Amino acid sequence: MSTIVFVRSDDERIEVTAKSGQTVMEAALNHGINEILAECGGCMSCATCHVYVSPEWVDKLTPADVMEESLVACAIDPNERSRLSCQITMDDVLDGIVIHLPESQY
Repeated sequence: MSTIVFVRSDDERIEVTAKSGQTVMEAALNHGINEILAECGGCMSCATCHVYVSPEWVDKLTPADVMEESLVACAIDPNERSRLSCQITMDDVLDGIVIHLPESQY
């Protein structure tokens, strides 16, 4: 099990656990993180699981592919640390990752 620290837009921090192989999106949904809507269920056909990865964790992630980058561009206020949480798969290397949640997905 690994830990994910979600940071809400009001700076409230919520720690949740995730199994290895589970996506950040799945862990968020399992723990009632309402800022992650995940309307497509992780099929990468929307951007309603958009998150911001803390700078110290960005280089530990597999880079986004072209399809993810195109969807992130459709999210509200994307930046260089924007990712789709359905595309971040947890493993031991990501234990303790800090994920900032957007104020809104719309």
